Amino acid sequence: MAAQFMNRIGQLGLGVAVLGDVVNSALYNVEGGHRAVIFDRFTGIKEHVVGEGTHFYIPWVQRPIIITGSKHLQNVNITLRILYRPIPVQLPKIYTILGQDYDERVLPSIAPEVLKAVVAQFDAGELITQREMISQRVSQELTLRAKQFGFILDNISLTHLTFGREFTLAVEMKQVAQQEAEKARFVVEKDEQQKLASIISAEGDADAAALLAKSFGEAGDGLVELRRIEAAEDIAYQLSRSRGVAYLPSGQSTLLNLPANIAQ
Repeated sequence: MAAQFMNRIGQLGLGVAVLGDVVNSALYNVEGGHRAVIFDRFTGIKEHVVGEGTHFYIPWVQRPIIITGSKHLQNVNITLRILYRPIPVQLPKIYTILGQDYDERVLPSIAPEVLKAVVAQFDAGELITQREMISQRVSQELTLRAKQFGFILDNISLTHLTFGREFTLAVEMKQVAQQEAEKARFVVEKDEQQKLASIISAEGDADAAALLAKSFGEAGDGLVELRRIEAAEDIAYQLSRSRGVAYLPSGQSTLLNLPANIAQ
């Protein structure tokens, strides 16, 4: 009798285990910010879009396809600041359902859920460039959710946003590469400008030489004589300003103050 009872218990336990495996294999989870569609072997893709949470499907017949809204699949650390207060007329209901620690029961649950759902719709670059719009979206969605629990949210803002170490390092490397590319482009443009300046200078020298040659041809030696006179005037002016230089006109005898014994 005891052996039969134990045998039945074993069969029952085996049945429960098999049933548990079947039930577990028929459940699937949709993470925050993700959605799922169901593929049916007989009807194809169903029109209904499955939201976040744990859901049931028929094994072998159906297959859930998880679709993520995140484009870069990066870990994002976000600090959300919320200023809230309860709706006065709903205080009895809030206390009855949630208790005195109503805020600790509701906000830590709905805030990450809404934040994940909104952030997952943007890629990493958009999280940086469209931060204000993301903050507005989070504020709108979270205000609607909090109102269902009797909360009024006075202020919602994203105070801190950082990415994972690998992505941050990749961004820094990209910025360095862009700076190096800009530097290389500047060097190339500088060389091109220097070459252009050299060409313009050479063309100017050539034009000046052509003009001089033309002037010499038209004026003969007169231009050369003019330049010689101008140079002589400049030299004479510079010598006249020197104290240790005296000018003796040619063709004139000049008496020098010599010692007497030398004069005899």
